[in-house]
Amino acid sequence: MSPFAIELGFLVEEYAASKGAFPPRKRRKKKTLYVATIEKAHTLVNVLIQEKRIDEIGLVVVDELHMLGEGGRRGAALEMTLAKVMYLKTIQIIGMSATLNNISDLLEFLQAEIYTSDFRPVELTEYVKIGDSIFKIDPSALCPEEKFVHDRVVTFPYKSAMLKEDPDHLVGLVHEVIPSHSCLVFCPTKRNCQHVAEMLCRLLPKNLSEHKTKEKKELLTSLRRECEENLCSTLRRTIPFGVAYHHSGLTMDERKLIEDAYSDGTLCLLTCTSTLAAGVNLPAKRVILRSPYIATQLLTGSKYKQMVGRAGRAGMNTSGESILIIKNKDKQQVLELLSSPLESCQSSLLYEDGKGVRSLVLSLIALQITQSVSQLVKFMKCTLCHVQSKDTEVDISQLSHDAISHLLNLGLIKEKINKGSQDKTLEVTKLGQAAFKGSLDIDVCSEVYQDLKTAAEKGLVVTNTLHLLYLVTPRDMNDSVKIDWMNYYNRFSGLSEVELGTAEMIGVHESFVARKAAGQRVKQSEANMKIVERFFLTLMLWYVLKQHSIWQVAAMFEVPRGFLQNLFSSSATFASSLQRFTEDLPEFWAFHNLLGQIVKELSYCSTADLIPLLEVPGVKQGRAKQLLKAGYKTLNQLAFADPSDLVEKIEHMPRKLARQIISAAKMELEERAEALQELAEDMVVNPNTNKQ
Repeated sequence: MSPFAIELGFLVEEYAASKGAFPPRKRRKKKTLYVATIEKAHTLVNVLIQEKRIDEIGLVVVDELHMLGEGGRRGAALEMTLAKVMYLKTIQIIGMSATLNNISDLLEFLQAEIYTSDFRPVELTEYVKIGDSIFKIDPSALCPEEKFVHDRVVTFPYKSAMLKEDPDHLVGLVHEVIPSHSCLVFCPTKRNCQHVAEMLCRLLPKNLSEHKTKEKKELLTSLRRECEENLCSTLRRTIPFGVAYHHSGLTMDERKLIEDAYSDGTLCLLTCTSTLAAGVNLPAKRVILRSPYIATQLLTGSKYKQMVGRAGRAGMNTSGESILIIKNKDKQQVLELLSSPLESCQSSLLYEDGKGVRSLVLSLIALQITQSVSQLVKFMKCTLCHVQSKDTEVDISQLSHDAISHLLNLGLIKEKINKGSQDKTLEVTKLGQAAFKGSLDIDVCSEVYQDLKTAAEKGLVVTNTLHLLYLVTPRDMNDSVKIDWMNYYNRFSGLSEVELGTAEMIGVHESFVARKAAGQRVKQSEANMKIVERFFLTLMLWYVLKQHSIWQVAAMFEVPRGFLQNLFSSSATFASSLQRFTEDLPEFWAFHNLLGQIVKELSYCSTADLIPLLEVPGVKQGRAKQLLKAGYKTLNQLAFADPSDLVEKIEHMPRKLARQIISAAKMELEERAEALQELAEDMVVNPNTNKQ
């Protein structure tokens, strides 16, 4: 959106992970386009309502509207956001989706009009492959038995040894389209992505390596620089053939380089997981689904449509095709999948026994949108949950009362009796206000409060950031990694005496970890395992911030580098939430001030000295280290640098890139200067001017 913003004179601000200011900066001269994740959009709407600035928003655009029915916190957050916007009746909403079924429910919820179209700029033909036979899917067939129409047989000249390694005939299917056209191969697991990429490169004709040789060498150079020479061995072997894998085990920078290379034709084939089907615009001439399963779960109709929908690239192909590979035993299930309507989009407010409802009720009371039970029930009738209540047999009134009782028991709200009225006024407590402001999970906010209180009373170690890092390590990621206790002990032993003392204060003792590493039995009473497991994740953060690269630390702890980067992103988000949580709690004033720097360090997976450079759009960690070494420490120094000096001082720095970095630094500097100027002007404006 940036080119449009520059041309049309508006601003673009990103709200994701820890990015985005709350409340957003007021702009008098330009309007702002907020590009936000669902969770950040919900917080943004809450803050604007609280600041009485919600009228600054004129339009809300929701891509992938079917996310309402995703279940869990994300689907609930989207429903809460839209319900509040609808209740206030000040903002237009546009929702978009290609995989919705129960549209009538959403029309009623959003009081909307509908525009539908089955137009597709590129024709899509769907196929199913069973054995070596390929069947065309006939969408108009009324009888399931007639849905598969035999089309052809795979004709690639397989040798017996090749067929053993590639029983699904992937090489033959892929070779029909690459390298002239692009191809996506969806795999059921991340590990399978890498195995398939390597297998294809072993069996495909070797002359594929002669296609776009120069561009592929440049891609490998860029990846090596981004990975600080820790390039994945699989990518090193597959990229010369124009093949790469794409899943969450890669870092965001690696994924971006691979996506760009695929888009410009340097790479002609990606093996990927289903996550690429949602949100990443990487179409292909042919899409192959290696299995009708994601891990062990059968594909849903919506997920299948999203994946095959990547087939066909407007402007480059006249048609697109998808091939779903199945075994005979799965034929009946797949027929039912293809013959059934898409899944309905169901309200997510009821996830985890109504946690979404409880979160909504707390926010409504905190924002003073509703201050009584009757007002609350009235609001709840504006939700998708209410629209679907007849089918789900949910009593909205009872649901509201149950949520209030739960919040009263948690000490997050309180009742105030009104004289002469049976209706009680509902108010948030200090803890409830903090939980709302920090967007914390209401069921764990008491534990979070106790954690901070214990640290404040027993002594927060501030000689290093290890103690703070533990406090901001997400509580819900313990189960994401299986601990190798010998590895844990080796990393634990690498701590200094002061750091070991910090670990003991947190509740992790070296003797306990040593006994676990030796395979000895330990009593449950000896340590809180949740604390011990969470501290293992903290150590990962700690080692990266001690100037080890993500790739080195991922190898040390035997976890995917993408997982480690996700841990940093989740920790930055949690740290940002904690900072807002402590803002109105006087007993935690020190935490509020200390958490600011931690948020920045976690956001950029870096220490404080690199952060000013990493805030420049397009500058990644590897390049930031080069700039720092060359003497560029601040945004100001970089904005007024000479391109020739950058080229001379920094190895492998093209002149074009040097100019782009300096231009980006100048733009960032000008935007900050403009914001400060507006702030200064606001400070000297007569407050009574607007009242006249």
